[in-house]
Amino acid sequence: MPPRPRNQGELNEAAHLADRLQAAGYTKRDIARIINRDPSLVSQFYTKNKGAAFVTALRQVVAAVETGGITDLPELAAIAARHTTRRTTASGAPARVRTKAVLITPTGTGAGRVAAQAIASGSTRLRPLIAEAARQGLRLAFTVRLAKTGYMHPSGSRTDSPGIRRNVIQRADHTEERSYGSATTGGFDAVDFACRVDAAAGDVTAAVHQWLVETGRIRADAQIIHLEVRTWHPR
Repeated sequence: MPPRPRNQGELNEAAHLADRLQAAGYTKRDIARIINRDPSLVSQFYTKNKGAAFVTALRQVVAAVETGGITDLPELAAIAARHTTRRTTASGAPARVRTKAVLITPTGTGAGRVAAQAIASGSTRLRPLIAEAARQGLRLAFTVRLAKTGYMHPSGSRTDSPGIRRNVIQRADHTEERSYGSATTGGFDAVDFACRVDAAAGDVTAAVHQWLVETGRIRADAQIIHLEVRTWHPR
């Protein structure tokens, strides 16, 4: 079922301010970077009436863009940071910030996975895992799932994923999971992938998709619907 059109009269102030920034050429992901939050939160300005804590910051950012002519994202983020206040509990104490832990063990073993909704917003929850893996000099591997027709090579092709053909999983919905990299084959340098993610403005999905296209493994129009990242210490 297609999404219902937004009723502009029912939008909260955070959503109205976000609309003004989008009219000025910024994306929801840009706005998320400006307020230092996940892009999904910006979407929730519209769908779940969230964003009250960012209204003051967004007002200042809109003024900086529309009146001050400031366009640089880091500069706008600095402005927002000066006007962002922590949520408080009923007792008035600062509320805990909800974060997802980066689970990498002392042996370097770590894993994170995302599905359709998170992938649509760039798989940002995987970014801290990749960044920490890069900081520790770890290796990484990943598994992607997409339509069978999106792959360039047939299932089990050694050109596609040498040495780990057993990690091809075919699904009843005509999609297929394939793994790239392993401890046996050496995997990939986490630093290189962290740089790719940074170059994609933090969009892990786009970084992985670009690597798969560049290396001739998937078609440019293929859509990733599942993504998993694993890490370990190099031998």
